[in-house]
Amino acid sequence: MNLPEPIRCEIAVDAGTMSGGNGSYSKRLSELAGLYRDRDAFDALLAENGDRIVYDVNDYRPSAAAGDLIFGLTRMSPGRVGAEYFLTRGHIHARADRPEIYYGQKGTGLMQMESPTGETSIIEIQPQTICYVPPFWIHRSINVGDDDLVMVFSYPADSGQDYGIIEKSGGMRHRVMATADGGWELVENADYVPRSPEAARAIFENAANMEAHSA
Repeated sequence: MNLPEPIRCEIAVDAGTMSGGNGSYSKRLSELAGLYRDRDAFDALLAENGDRIVYDVNDYRPSAAAGDLIFGLTRMSPGRVGAEYFLTRGHIHARADRPEIYYGQKGTGLMQMESPTGETSIIEIQPQTICYVPPFWIHRSINVGDDDLVMVFSYPADSGQDYGIIEKSGGMRHRVMATADGGWELVENADYVPRSPEAARAIFENAANMEAHSA
């Protein structure tokens, strides 16, 4: 058996980067069209400030094998579209029974999570804060501070991502909006379409079937 080689990665917290990885990507504002409530504010921000990078990721993917781990660093810019804070697209794992860990390094953010049946959970993330995203939870990151939000993450290498689950429901059940005093609040998403009991149940059943086939 050929053992994989250990590696070492270095994090530059202020820059929000990780060296030694083997992958990276960025998401610009234009790629997040349709996620925000205020379409006019989105168009105005894009026209006035250009197609800025909202978040970027550096990661290391050793393999896609069960039992291995993918890890990396994500950096989110501060900002808002109207009163809605910058956010990531969000996803559930394609193998929905896989968890994820986020470890805050810099800034102030939220992990917004939603169960298949529509329950919302919010974890506040600051430096030296660990957020555990359990299996079966849809999740996205939100920067509610005035500085970059920088987080380390890790998840099982065979997890995969399903971004379509949020799109099919018209977004997540709640939006995170700025308040007049500089804080944040959850507001019901008027575009949200709840998943049917059958669709929610299928998420659990599909994960069980995938696990059985890989055994």
